[in-house]
Amino acid sequence: MAIEVGSIQEGKVTGIMNFGAFVSLPGGKSGLVHISEISNTFVKDVHDHLHVGQMVKVKVLEINEQGKINLSIKRAQAEEKKEAVQPAFVPSKPSSPEVGVVAPPSGDLSFEEKLKKFMQASDSKNADKRRNTERKQHARRK
Repeated sequence: MAIEVGSIQEGKVTGIMNFGAFVSLPGGKSGLVHISEISNTFVKDVHDHLHVGQMVKVKVLEINEQGKINLSIKRAQAEEKKEAVQPAFVPSKPSSPEVGVVAPPSGDLSFEEKLKKFMQASDSKNADKRRNTERKQHARRK
């Protein structure tokens, strides 16, 4: 499969740096996933999300004049979610006001996928709280 901008490729993480991760692609090529393209949540340390030897799906964002390939894991995941089959039944409002709010069906997500989504949301909320707390503490020091 040729490596083209917009295509989804599977590759292996070959190196991790402070600014991102290098991924080897089919055909002996390699590209960089910048830290901002690893996850939809804040990434402080790349090692918290990836490890050397891990297989990942990436979307090819750009191939510049020097042949450097820019990749994205989070955009590849978004593409996969778009391609997922939508549920045939979409629930409407609860039938009885006493019942309260009904959560939409979670689809065919496995426990691990549900846990991963929960942890990502939790990490994002905690990062926001830390940033706000640090901002307030910094403002008090002045």
